[in-house]
Amino acid sequence: MCAQRRLIVHEQAKSPIAEAFRTLRTNIQFSKIDGGLHTILFTSAGPGEGKSTVIANTAVAMAQAGKKVILLDCDLRKPTQHKIFHLKSRGVTNSIVEDIPILELLLDTEIANLRVVTSGPIPPNPSELLGSAHMSEILDTLQKECDILLIDVPPAVAVTDACVLASRVDGVVIVLDSVMVRPDMAQKTRDLIRKAHGNILGVILNRVEIEKEHSYYYYYYGKEAPKR
Repeated sequence: MCAQRRLIVHEQAKSPIAEAFRTLRTNIQFSKIDGGLHTILFTSAGPGEGKSTVIANTAVAMAQAGKKVILLDCDLRKPTQHKIFHLKSRGVTNSIVEDIPILELLLDTEIANLRVVTSGPIPPNPSELLGSAHMSEILDTLQKECDILLIDVPPAVAVTDACVLASRVDGVVIVLDSVMVRPDMAQKTRDLIRKAHGNILGVILNRVEIEKEHSYYYYYYGKEAPKR
């Protein structure tokens, strides 16, 4: 999918990458037949695999389909959603430490139906904050404000943050870089999430080269027939 931190789905709606995210949106929607997917966590095996960019574009794709989406940045170690959406980083940690109602920190974006809660200042104890009762209250409150709550968390192998939240959500999506990820790291990520009682919905293989022929058909399908 995308290698840069850009909202491809919003900026280049007819591109093959944007179409891939719409396919991902459909696959997620059908991954649970009873439709009980309201909170979805995105993690990766290691840093730099494109997790934050993937979840941001997935959020845009879902919002474009008419879903009320909230993207919650719980990567309290290396947050990026405020950069992707050009927002002030005042969010999760401010709510927990300063006891600010989370809805006061819910920010609109230029994409209709999509709102973001940024991470806030980087704390010295991310795992403890994510495992707190206040964090549970944040999740409960935000779920009532949207159709889909997407949560960005750090890589699962490096730190425990993803595992802390894995059992509190309806599903977990693992993002893996097709070039840099090692099979043993991917397997360890899967095992850690399962051990934490997380429901793994699937794996996104990021940075896969799209063949020119496939790219042509995506673009052709998105164009109008020539006028006669």
